[in-house]
Amino acid sequence: MEELDLKKLINIFWNKRLHVMVITLIAVIIGFIYSYYFVTPKYQSYTTLVLVKATENQENSTKTITSSDVGLAKSLIGTYSQLAKSKTILRPTINNLQINETEDTLMKKVTVTEINDTEMLKITVKDENPVKAMKIANELTKVFSEKVSEMYVDNVYILDEAEESITPCNINHPKDLLIFFAIGLVISAVYVLIANMFDTTIKDSDDVENSTELTTLVSIPFVNDDINKGGIY
Repeated sequence: MEELDLKKLINIFWNKRLHVMVITLIAVIIGFIYSYYFVTPKYQSYTTLVLVKATENQENSTKTITSSDVGLAKSLIGTYSQLAKSKTILRPTINNLQINETEDTLMKKVTVTEINDTEMLKITVKDENPVKAMKIANELTKVFSEKVSEMYVDNVYILDEAEESITPCNINHPKDLLIFFAIGLVISAVYVLIANMFDTTIKDSDDVENSTELTTLVSIPFVNDDINKGGIY
């Protein structure tokens, strides 16, 4: 493919503008159908846990949080993150809710994230049913809190309980359409460049010189026949 200057490249795309518009429109239509009819909506609910719980001072009956409590939470936060997705927590959650889920399937729906620079964990559950996602998140958090009390210390405080979500977390129609619009532009650009590469027709004097390596001395301009209708011969 010969080298193209910017002016010629723009001219090529301008001449193929109809193709670009049609390909881009088709891509947007496909994106619309995909986004509205093929994407299964999923909902997520989450709980927030604080891993430091105030302990009661027996001398003056006040509750305080010591530096050792904070240090303990920091040292165990990684362990807690793994424990929340373990079968030890998932199995009782499934049994308590009587849901038709395997432990491996449920594990894929659960995400445990550490909130930066805090002693807090966020447990998120994603499911096609918003009520089910909320129930799983709350029950899993409850089982997790009880298991931590048995294994370590009673230092888990449920700050936020899960709530039913009304908005799907995996659907964004404007974003999907924009992505398919961009894909359509890329495909149409590739099509135009490939079509131009295989186009061997001569369009101007430059094509003659590039094909024959001869210098063009004279060119005859194209005259539209409609001019003759005005009486000019």
